[in-house]
Amino acid sequence: MRSDSLFATHDNFMKPLPKHILIIRQSLMGDVAMTVPVVRALRENYPDVRITVLTRPFYAPFFRGIRNMRFFLLNRHVRHKGFWGPFRLAADAKRDGVDAVADMQNNISSRIIRNILRIKRCRVAHIDAGHDSKRRLCRRGYLNFHQLKTTVERYADVLRDLGFELKPQPALGMQLPVPLAINYLHGKKTGPWIGIAPFAKYSAKIYPVEQMERVVAEIARDAQKVFIFGGGSEERRLAEQIASQSDNVFSVIGVMGLGDELNLISNLDVMLTMDSVSMQMASLVGTRVVSVWGATHPYAGYYGLGQDPSCAVQLQLECRPCSVVGNRPCRHGDYRCLTEIAPEAIVGKVWETYRK
Repeated sequence: MRSDSLFATHDNFMKPLPKHILIIRQSLMGDVAMTVPVVRALRENYPDVRITVLTRPFYAPFFRGIRNMRFFLLNRHVRHKGFWGPFRLAADAKRDGVDAVADMQNNISSRIIRNILRIKRCRVAHIDAGHDSKRRLCRRGYLNFHQLKTTVERYADVLRDLGFELKPQPALGMQLPVPLAINYLHGKKTGPWIGIAPFAKYSAKIYPVEQMERVVAEIARDAQKVFIFGGGSEERRLAEQIASQSDNVFSVIGVMGLGDELNLISNLDVMLTMDSVSMQMASLVGTRVVSVWGATHPYAGYYGLGQDPSCAVQLQLECRPCSVVGNRPCRHGDYRCLTEIAPEAIVGKVWETYRK
């Protein structure tokens, strides 16, 4: 569909395309990252449509490079605070000329916003997260085990419901400028730079620290530099503990902001991650990912856009997957889906991916 088209086919009759769309996705970090290919495709296909994204300011670096897009200034502490906050936010959006809402969050707050704007004659669409199909995927003995629609495609469907035609594309390798702090501390890249993000929100998605230490040490033998990514004081402590065992392994947790992290990731040869936001960040800049999967499974739809499915390291167990997002305790109490993955298998997959 060309951007100069006046109408789009939708629900078997003709409707004018929206002129100003409000896209809502305020959390979680990985989910926000997965909206970026969709927003980018919308901008490329429809350069004249005004795009406003309602998200947290912290996530703004994800959207770098998307032209003529702006963020809604969310004032959680004063104007948009409390019960009346979403009502005021909807009024502000309408006053700004919004005539369509793409709700990619679909929580209580976003439902209030979109329903108020619907009353104000805005077109609205919201995500179908596919919760039922994802829960079925995690049932023991489920016979129809198959790849579900990806989260990126679910986001694209929201815009398609508003009449837009688009197909999100994987990012090509971006080679963004190396952060000054990395240049100063580590010098020029002359060999393999490998990133490792060994953490995740839930224990059921984290490869055991003792085994990860072996993985890092083995990778460090043949890499020029190994950078460990994560966030939070406890992860920083563990990362520094792991890094202290090799001279060419460095923790970058707390060293730089989100934008510089993306820049550094774009210069890596391979990123080793769990099922976590780091996989989505690497996908945003086209860096190849080797991912380790425990309680969760790529079939649930959270695999990085454009990543090679053969680079997912996982075990086929009768109890796996047992969770969509990893928030359930192990029914056996030992997280065998992770502990039984040999460190050598992960290291081998990293170097196999590097040589491709």
